[in-house]
Amino acid sequence: MKKMKNIYALMAATAVLGLGSCIEETFPESDTATAEQVSESPSALEGTVNGISSQMVQGYLVYGEQEHETDMGYPQFMIANTEMLGDMYPGGSNSGYDWYRSYNTMQGNSDRSYLSFLPWRTLYMFVKTANSIISNIDVNDESLSDEMRYYAGAAYADRAFQYYNLMVYFEPVENRYTNCSAVKGLTVPIVTETTTEDEAKNNPRATHEQMMEFILSDLNIADRMLEGNDLAAYATANRMVPCLAVSYGIRAKVLLWDGQYAEAAKYARMAINAMGSKAKMMTADEMEDPSSGFASATDGWMWYLHYSPESMGNLCNFTGWMSGEAAWGYSSRTCPMIDKSLYDHMGFSDVRRHLFLDPKRNDFYEYKSCRTKDYLDGKPDYLALKFRCLEGDYNTYSIGGAVDVPVMRVEEMMLIEAEAVGASQGVAAGMALLKNFMKNRDAAYNFTTSDLREFQLEVLTQMRLEGWGEGWAFPTAKRLKPGVMQNYEGTNAPADIFKINCEGIKPNWNIVIPNSEVDANAALEGKNNPDPTQAVQGPSPVGKYAE
Repeated sequence: MKKMKNIYALMAATAVLGLGSCIEETFPESDTATAEQVSESPSALEGTVNGISSQMVQGYLVYGEQEHETDMGYPQFMIANTEMLGDMYPGGSNSGYDWYRSYNTMQGNSDRSYLSFLPWRTLYMFVKTANSIISNIDVNDESLSDEMRYYAGAAYADRAFQYYNLMVYFEPVENRYTNCSAVKGLTVPIVTETTTEDEAKNNPRATHEQMMEFILSDLNIADRMLEGNDLAAYATANRMVPCLAVSYGIRAKVLLWDGQYAEAAKYARMAINAMGSKAKMMTADEMEDPSSGFASATDGWMWYLHYSPESMGNLCNFTGWMSGEAAWGYSSRTCPMIDKSLYDHMGFSDVRRHLFLDPKRNDFYEYKSCRTKDYLDGKPDYLALKFRCLEGDYNTYSIGGAVDVPVMRVEEMMLIEAEAVGASQGVAAGMALLKNFMKNRDAAYNFTTSDLREFQLEVLTQMRLEGWGEGWAFPTAKRLKPGVMQNYEGTNAPADIFKINCEGIKPNWNIVIPNSEVDANAALEGKNNPDPTQAVQGPSPVGKYAE
């Protein structure tokens, strides 16, 4: 096992949970500038801002070498969220190749696990990058050029996004399986560009209210720096770095998490409007394209990342985990598939059904794929075809895996707006927005309700379907506590450990702070989230929640 460094004082702690692998990968050096480089060169500041995207898809970002296969930068959260929701299972012959399965099964989620340390460390590394930019720009300087304002706005929006993710993961939600009463309303320590090492050693978890104030303050600055900025307008076209539309979008997500529905609806619409003519939902042709579907950014991708062929490896990349067509990486062995009950929620005319293998195969639909019919016939039912190999190249990882990865799409903003309008202006108004959205997915969609809870859960289900594999439905699920049912009649959960039914939420949705942080930060003593490991063990009774 390798040693892990503390996020603040870089104090070593030993990880005790490991998964073996017989596959090795060469890991390239990170191309993100250090704080020292930033302070010494204006060009390094530009490089660090542009490097936000590169860092977020850096394979083995935390360890710098092949230590754990979930060490994937931001894409790890896309996969982890989908697994925690119970929306994805490994359909291959050996589920052990799925390094993310503990997010799904709650085996190995303690404070000494990789699945505690890696989310924490990764997100604070992203925060550190944003801090290094922020520390070099005085946002109160009225003589700042548009270029410097653009850099500042992008950095503040990025930092707000990373703290939003930290808040979602580590702020505990009450549940029947673990006792969160001692830490209710606590998020994570706030580390800014001015935090000293001594302060970091006694830095308490911010309350929910304190974290909300901090994030919204960052977004206020981001908006001020980006509004009316010609370079920010360029960023809307480029979309590799947070632009004004993204800043509005982050605020919509944050406000929705806080239950400020009217404001969430307002900013979701502002985000959509700020995209201008690019505020377009993906078409069926764009989604199903065997050469570019969810591999090449379309107009409505508000913020996306990109894998460079020169700096990626064959294993630790998003397509290698999530493509049902790729011949490299772990997906060829895990065969990622959608949960059957979630798939069945789609109407037969829902175009998103074409992104997963129906049990009837070509009797249901003539799938568009870079692979042969015989290949698809040999794969498990409900295999995901959503994330394609670029150019249809399923053999060469540096071509097929050099994809764009969506962080925020206009579809997410539309669904946020629908729920938030329904909760603040009445269900009928929200239903109108949801039906308008669904016209582009299922012409026969006929769901209707006047009950707010039923409406919110339907919007959540559409988030899970639209954002399958992207993970952005997870915060809404944790907020609404819909219940998780993975053991039901006809389930495609591959083994008993996956057959978990939890009322409200799975307790591991409250991620535990790593013990290395607790040891190094005196203010965290006695303030950790409860260990959810095996709080619920599969199989749960069929169709019933675990006690």
